[in-house]
Amino acid sequence: MSDEDILLRLKDVLRETFEIDPSRVRPDTHLFTDLELDSIDAVDLAIQVQDMTGMRIKPEDFKNVRTVGDVVAAVRALLTR
Repeated sequence: MSDEDILLRLKDVLRETFEIDPSRVRPDTHLFTDLELDSIDAVDLAIQVQDMTGMRIKPEDFKNVRTVGDVVAAVRALLTR
């Protein structure tokens, strides 16, 4: 799965879960300031990523995630383990 594929899936997740317009989602988009997600939303997002990858996410894998690009990188790292 390419980074572009991950980004497209992530846009779908953000739209379906948080009703975020996909046009607002770019790799440099900040999850907390630009998309106004909070810590509970971050947990929900991690669960969605687990569902997307079929892999369990450790808290430390998502601890430094701040942008959409960070999420894409975390997903790619999970998929390449």
